[in-house]
Amino acid sequence: MSIIYFLITISIIIAIVFLITFILAVRSGQFDDDYTPSVRMLFDDELKKTKTK
Repeated sequence: MSIIYFLITISIIIAIVFLITFILAVRSGQFDDDYTPSVRMLFDDELKKTKTK
């Protein structure tokens, strides 16, 4: 029975580490997309033409 408590404790610690890592990555701008808006601007006219047809 003590092994279950040990495994639950370890899994909670790992989950907290992943959560902290994810929060730090989001705050540092790791997931900001700077490339797509510039490319989308180039193909914006083609998208509007296909939607109106």
